[in-house]
Amino acid sequence: MRYLHTMVRVTDIDASLRFWCDGLGLSEVSRREYPDGKFTLIFLAAEEDNEQFSKTRSPALELTYNWDSDEDYHGGRNFGHLAYEVDDIYATCQHLMDMGVVINRPPRDGRMAFVRSPDQISVELLQKGEAQSPSEPWASMGNTGEW
Repeated sequence: MRYLHTMVRVTDIDASLRFWCDGLGLSEVSRREYPDGKFTLIFLAAEEDNEQFSKTRSPALELTYNWDSDEDYHGGRNFGHLAYEVDDIYATCQHLMDMGVVINRPPRDGRMAFVRSPDQISVELLQKGEAQSPSEPWASMGNTGEW
């Protein structure tokens, strides 16, 4: 057995790609339209995973967009969260904040933060390697909402 991907349903492809690609730096590696089923599948991978995607089918995020659905996808936390290792937790969180993304659990410890996608999927960001030294504004920033 091997891990293939995590699927999350999205309501707005453009907003989702802005968050996952522009915000977190994932790349679109595959997109499939299914007119008969009226849905689109978009596979994303982190840069290091993307290099291996076509060879080994490494872990990816599958965004599923149902064309005619008016269903409100909420409670994404019921499955837990997605986790991504980042080179610089402070720079990543600042970039996301500059894009208007709320940092639900700031990286006060220089190691871990939580944010949510436009569809309320909880995303954990972990500092690659050792934790960075605590610094402001993160060290004194409180939690916002659920994470």
